[in-house]
Amino acid sequence: MFEWFIGLRYLKAKHRHGFISLISLISVAGITVGVIALIIVQAVYSGFTEGLRDQILGVNSHIIVQRLGGTIGNYELARERILTVRGVTGATPYLYAQTLLSSSGGGNGVVLRGMDPATAENVVGLAKQMTKGSIHDLTEPESERVPNIILGKNLANDLKVTVDDRIRLISPGGPLTPMGIIPKIKTCRVSGIFETGMFEYDSTLAYMALSEVQHFLDIGDMVHGIEVTVARDELNRADQVAARIAEALGPGFIAKDWMMMNRNLFAAFKLEKIGMFIAMALIILVAALNIISALVMVVMEKSKDIAILKSMGATAGSIMKIFFLQGLVIAITGTTLGVAGGLGLCELLSRYQFIELPSNVYPMTTLPIKVLPEDVLIIAVCSIVITLLATLYPSWKASTVHPAEVLS
Repeated sequence: MFEWFIGLRYLKAKHRHGFISLISLISVAGITVGVIALIIVQAVYSGFTEGLRDQILGVNSHIIVQRLGGTIGNYELARERILTVRGVTGATPYLYAQTLLSSSGGGNGVVLRGMDPATAENVVGLAKQMTKGSIHDLTEPESERVPNIILGKNLANDLKVTVDDRIRLISPGGPLTPMGIIPKIKTCRVSGIFETGMFEYDSTLAYMALSEVQHFLDIGDMVHGIEVTVARDELNRADQVAARIAEALGPGFIAKDWMMMNRNLFAAFKLEKIGMFIAMALIILVAALNIISALVMVVMEKSKDIAILKSMGATAGSIMKIFFLQGLVIAITGTTLGVAGGLGLCELLSRYQFIELPSNVYPMTTLPIKVLPEDVLIIAVCSIVITLLATLYPSWKASTVHPAEVLS
């Protein structure tokens, strides 16, 4: 193909005006920088989304099963039915209540969660997040009158307590007396401290044994719901597993998956990711405009060469192909360098993690990086397509050169 030969010669040749070569280099550099920026931005957004999902699922389960209009009475039977559903790997009952915690160092409002350590270990990620103590200490209290409690790291710091310290658990509700409602107060021993990495959880959550919370709330042998986990390969199809659970339990039960409970948050992340993709793609568009100006000047400089080629029998399509192939080489070169640079920087950021984030603002302590192959493919294809579209006008302009007018 003589078009390839001539197109490559035009790229390698030293132009009469060095400014044209400079614009070509700037165009390649612009495409490279644009692709690098797009890959890093998309990798950061993907990393944030996955990191936030893992943090949320580290504290909460994949599916929550509740009964319409109240608590679940015969929850052991319901749990056994849930475990028979395809895709379910674990289930555990839970209770929750808004309470107050008080110590000699201060007080704080908390969300108290009752759990069964025997069944919860493989359902919630609390066992892996313990920095002091174990979740099984909840079922082995120091005495019947002093049950054990597990606190988040930030909550323990706010209360100025550590393991083996005593704190007071205060319920807003209590028995009605002639003096009004008297809050129920119970002394507890701090048996463990956990850290999830999410400030909201570490500063507001506390765990106790399920039976102790039932006794403290005085609700009998009842639970508020059942937490369920699914197989790893079923994680993105948790809604389907939830539907099967609701069908197995029958009317009166609802099952909400993690995607439904956090859909607003992840929808916002997806929208921001698309917005940043469009914004960063403008860098490639600016580089493409440089390609237009560079190729137009090449056409003006090589107008006599084009006229000679046409007089020798070259068609308008062949002339278009010559300049189109120049743009293709620039696009592939810039995109290849950009992909290599973007993946290299992502690897450095992921391996060395030298960009730290404040833990009280973000749900992770270092900049998260997650490179998705489909994101890299989309970025590369968009870069090449935008660049090739920029070569259409200069190529068409070259094909309209009339040999008689130029050579006369």
